Amino acid sequence: MHVSKVSIAVNVVLTCGKLAAGILGRSHAMISDAVHSASDVFSTLIVMAGVSMSAKQSDKEHPYGHERLECVAALFLAVILCATGLGIGFGAVREVVSGEVKDAAIPGLMALAAAIVSIVVKEWMYRYTIKAADSIHSSALKADAWHHRSDALSSVGAFVGICGARMGFAFMDPAASIVICIFICKASLDVLRDALDKMVDKACDEETAQAIRRTALAPPGVVRIDGLKTRLFGPRMYVDIEIAVDGRLNLQQAHTISREVHDMVEEQFPQVKHCAVQINPLNREG
Repeated sequence: MHVSKVSIAVNVVLTCGKLAAGILGRSHAMISDAVHSASDVFSTLIVMAGVSMSAKQSDKEHPYGHERLECVAALFLAVILCATGLGIGFGAVREVVSGEVKDAAIPGLMALAAAIVSIVVKEWMYRYTIKAADSIHSSALKADAWHHRSDALSSVGAFVGICGARMGFAFMDPAASIVICIFICKASLDVLRDALDKMVDKACDEETAQAIRRTALAPPGVVRIDGLKTRLFGPRMYVDIEIAVDGRLNLQQAHTISREVHDMVEEQFPQVKHCAVQINPLNREG
């Protein structure tokens, strides 16, 4: 929440600055870039709302929790982002096709300076946010970080477009808006894909799965791993493990081993909401 509040504050300042620079500097690309920054403010608010709702405790109607509400928020965010990008793109295409670009004013130095400031600030915001996202394993915060990166890239497009327009290539300013449209739509598709993966119980990545296997094999008494299933559940994960133990162990001994596996997995992987352990008896012949 702290990182999101910082993100909103920075984006509000950037939006106002870029909008003023775009209007005063007569740059359509910078105005489009300002709209992109404004959409980032909205996206961060959606992320905060989704995270808040997903953090609600389990209840009778939702015994597995509310984590998927974060995915619902992400889906909504993806649609808004895509609509924003398409709106910018259609406006730029209409300007080029209608011939209005020929009569457009040459962007001023203020718009160029705003693009440079935006690139630097948004790249810093990406690094700041992605570091926090990785430390708490938050997919929502990671998506917001990539919004900062897409904004930085769109500012690069605006910079190129403004430079081109100042050099006499007036078409490059609306052309940069089309590039910005592509960046925004690409970001929306990435958010959409990630949200859908977490709503259809997609397995975690192979690297994490192998790390879980190694952790489950560590407790004394675990002979082998017979099966491992994982499923993403919003920002959290459910794990089902089948372990093989000596079939001559009594119930209490086998339970102690399974409890140790359960505790170690949930302790070493904070994103795991619940780990279920099934015990298979291993006879002398294996």
